[in-house]
Amino acid sequence: RYSAVHPPPVRALSMLVLRREALGAKVGASARLVLARFSSQPHHVKNPEAPWRDSFPTSHHPGLTRAALADVTSQIRVSSAVASDAEIAVLRQLEQRVLWLSTLMVHNANHVRPSRDGLKVGGHQASSASLATLLTALYLRVLEPQDRVAVKPHASPAYHALQYLMGRQTLANLKAFRSLGGAQPYPSRTKDLPEVDFSTGSVGLGAAVTTFAALTESYLRARGLTPKAWPGTAETPSRPGRMVALVGDAELDEGNVAEMLLESWKLNVPNSWCIVDYNRQSLEKNTAESSFRVAEKLFRATGWDVITLKYGKRLLRAFDEPGGQLLRQWINRCDNATFSALTFRCGSAWREALLRDAPEPAQDRAAFEALVARRSDEELHALMTDLGGHCLETILEAFDAAARTDRRTVFIAYTIKGYGLPLAGHRDNHGLFLAPAQLDALAARLRRPASGEAAWAPFEGLKDEAVARHLVAAAPMNRVPTRRHAAERVELPADLAPSVGGKARAATHSTQGAFGAVLRELAAGSSALADRLVTTCPDVSTTTGLGAFVNARKVFTTGAGSADAFKSARVQSTANWALSPVGQHIPLGIAENNLCLLLAALGLSAELFGHRLFPIGTLYDPFVSRALDALNYAAYMDARFMLVGTPSGVTLAPEGGAHQSIGTPLVGMALPGLRTYEPAFADEVKAVMAAGFVRMQAPRADGGGSVYLRLTTRVIEQPDRNLAADPDLHDAVLKGGYWHAAPTPRTRAVVVFAGAVAPQAMEAARAGPGGGGDGAVALLQVTSYDRLAEDWHRDGDASHVARLLGAVPRDAGLVTVMDGHPTALSWLGGVAGHRVRALGVSDFGQGGDIVDLHRVHDIDAQAIAAATADMCAHHGA
Repeated sequence: RYSAVHPPPVRALSMLVLRREALGAKVGASARLVLARFSSQPHHVKNPEAPWRDSFPTSHHPGLTRAALADVTSQIRVSSAVASDAEIAVLRQLEQRVLWLSTLMVHNANHVRPSRDGLKVGGHQASSASLATLLTALYLRVLEPQDRVAVKPHASPAYHALQYLMGRQTLANLKAFRSLGGAQPYPSRTKDLPEVDFSTGSVGLGAAVTTFAALTESYLRARGLTPKAWPGTAETPSRPGRMVALVGDAELDEGNVAEMLLESWKLNVPNSWCIVDYNRQSLEKNTAESSFRVAEKLFRATGWDVITLKYGKRLLRAFDEPGGQLLRQWINRCDNATFSALTFRCGSAWREALLRDAPEPAQDRAAFEALVARRSDEELHALMTDLGGHCLETILEAFDAAARTDRRTVFIAYTIKGYGLPLAGHRDNHGLFLAPAQLDALAARLRRPASGEAAWAPFEGLKDEAVARHLVAAAPMNRVPTRRHAAERVELPADLAPSVGGKARAATHSTQGAFGAVLRELAAGSSALADRLVTTCPDVSTTTGLGAFVNARKVFTTGAGSADAFKSARVQSTANWALSPVGQHIPLGIAENNLCLLLAALGLSAELFGHRLFPIGTLYDPFVSRALDALNYAAYMDARFMLVGTPSGVTLAPEGGAHQSIGTPLVGMALPGLRTYEPAFADEVKAVMAAGFVRMQAPRADGGGSVYLRLTTRVIEQPDRNLAADPDLHDAVLKGGYWHAAPTPRTRAVVVFAGAVAPQAMEAARAGPGGGGDGAVALLQVTSYDRLAEDWHRDGDASHVARLLGAVPRDAGLVTVMDGHPTALSWLGGVAGHRVRALGVSDFGQGGDIVDLHRVHDIDAQAIAAATADMCAHHGA
């Protein structure tokens, strides 16, 4: 019987605890699983006073404390007929084939394929081998089409080998591993075949993006946007997808993992799994002792269930033999480095160490020695390396137990780096690969040809070949031909915000203010775009222009909605922090990596779930640098989003150098797939936002991608114009630049500006020789240094910037100025061979007002005018 207070899986588990305690019975025959179900925020129930109590029914069992329960559950044997012995045997054969093919891929790349540059190719045979069992169980037995996976970067060979068995990867790509056009060194969503769900490579990011993907699906479902049928089928997912991260234990050192865990707790994200490949080795050393305890506490404290897979079935049976408890004690006391070294040395080394260091009590020693003696060296090695992460039965039972709930779950799976290979356990094995003679020996052990086309056969030679083929074909993941949805297109309004832009609508405005005004008007409307917008930021919504949108469209929650507490208490506040399951703002803590990882997940919604979202993330512009790794990752996956860095530059004067950005324009120019705009006026903001939404829907081949807007809070006078009524000017704004004062044959200098320095650039141009009226000084505004440079590199003399500067006399000079690093504009001199004087910010800022700081950094009107006068004086020089 299940109580209303305790959800069925936890209640059932508690009954197993009682039965073991009351009857002393052994429940079932499966592995011991550490099921730590103490959560500070369970999905099923809420208890604000003592929330962890509701996740395990301790109140029904007098004398069982929370700590005692942890000890009791570590001894549970969960009964579950998740796979027959025959199926396990075939899965084991397939696992061995995955190990062989992944090893062969690396061998072929390093020893067979001709090298034209002499560089080591590499391939991480050892790191890949440690996940072969877990990957086999996941893909062939557990995952359904809607489940998405971020594979540990260094397990790429095993992943590709498995996809090859499943018919979702080609032999040509396996043979071309780590070469142009072949299977990628690390799984890549954009460079590999379309079955890669999430790219990995920068460690730690894959460990986090899956949780944000789970949040994305929760967001969509709450709005009634359930995943569409798989392309080419009528089948729709029967349950929400489970988002799975396969990570190396050393990846948990990355700070963004801890940041993600905090957010998963605050947002109460369901349907997320993290599988830790706990091989206790990093690139150059063994990991710290008892690292699993720290990881367990970190996950448990943030509301994750923890399942530890330490022992395989063979070890568990040995523990039940006479002397077996001494064996268990020996293993638990053995340090990581010693265990790895003994693994590498194999059977005789195990025997020597076990007999030398046998634990007390002495009266059990004879039984312990007999346990060791009745096994050959080979059998003893197989026993001692039978860890939970290499035991298919243990793995499948753990996955089955976790699949009964939608709770976040981490699996700490003990593995061996290099499992099944002669370099297993060696501390230096990260960058090693088998020598040809070692591969030949491995082939003989696995009964495989070591070379030739037969060596690459996916199924031939397996003991149960026909059954293996059927099992792979029947894998749940193989039910559908493709798991990537066709990108949905959403109709966009002809005018995002009719009241925004032009002097007639607002004499003065800031670009951040215009951004907020566009969102405010969209939020008040009922367009399809407005309903697909989702905003997010690291605790800065009111200071980055999102406030009006959040007030109108509310804050998203995975729980029940609630009114704003301050409004309910009749306390005045500019914010309306009302929570709603259909809210369109996802609040984050102060963690910019989380921002870009969430943007990545939201920006993949069209292909992952069949529904287009338009994610907009804001942050203070200097902290783009803090988010850069995750931003690069999002762009690499071709996620579609709009990132808004605001306020930017030293124009954020009173805030001081720590909040004043310098190099972000260069970041925007350098990052592929991210188009950067730095508009100066409100109508330009609206124009580039509209173009950004078009770009976010376009295929990559047609210029699709993401957008980065660099904005400011500086309020400036607006031009008296109607941008929408001037298609040529509108087009020039989007192409990256246009003339305020066009050059003439008499032009001696051109002032080129971007963004917040517009007022002083215009003033300096007017102050030029002849008062700016004789054409001696032209004025060019750059709205996107990024697009100008991109088009110039691609189109050369046919590019927009070449046409702009081609009209400038060759002996004239350019004075470029912006509130950012001068390099972002200084390259313009190379387009048509003009002299350049580049003004900008190249040193850290400080507190002050705009007048002082622009003067200190030589970007005020006087500095621009002086540079222009100097350029005119040396005209023709």
